[in-house]
Amino acid sequence: MVNAILGKKVGMTQIFADDGAVVPVTVLKAGPCVVIQRKTREKDGYEAAQLSLIELPGPKRNTQGMEGHFKKAGANPARFLREVRLAAGTEVKMGDKVLVDQFAVDDTVDVIGTSKGRGFAGFHKRHHFGGGGAAHGSMFHRAPGSIGASAFPSRVLRGMRSAGHMGVDRVTVRNLKVIQVLADENALIVRGAVPGPDGGYVIVRKAKAARKRAVAKPKAEK
Repeated sequence: MVNAILGKKVGMTQIFADDGAVVPVTVLKAGPCVVIQRKTREKDGYEAAQLSLIELPGPKRNTQGMEGHFKKAGANPARFLREVRLAAGTEVKMGDKVLVDQFAVDDTVDVIGTSKGRGFAGFHKRHHFGGGGAAHGSMFHRAPGSIGASAFPSRVLRGMRSAGHMGVDRVTVRNLKVIQVLADENALIVRGAVPGPDGGYVIVRKAKAARKRAVAKPKAEK
């Protein structure tokens, strides 16, 4: 069984819990997906499945190589393809469908997406610097501070945080709780925020390191 699915971020909203609390959630279009290629340890050195997200209409232009790649699996060309690692002995073959009903309410999932592009950003916005005092005499408001010694080594060391391009990074948000599974609509509602803009592609997988919920221990009787 493939423990992941491809999808798109629809947007954020809020729902009310049974106790009346407002819960911020993100709506995801999850699947349907098709297994386009199956990679095995004997042939490729690792176990994985290449998934494609079914979208209508599909892409207008495709190379002959990509058309042949999809034709082997009996599927139509798609825009979004990703590989998903599989456990040894997983019975998955080309042409199999991957649907959202593999998830259940209260499951924990990891969502992988691409963060929004912010263009060229300064020190404070890009790295969340605190900044100096705001008084008139401080003379240090939004400067980066020291970026290297003046004697030795007398240069800016590699990796020093500075202004530059912000965003468009691969971001993984872990341990999001599944609130609802809408199998008929191929939709998944998870608690919290998901990286990327509305309409951005995401990978949803079952949490690799799910947090253990604390259970209150009963008090010992005296």
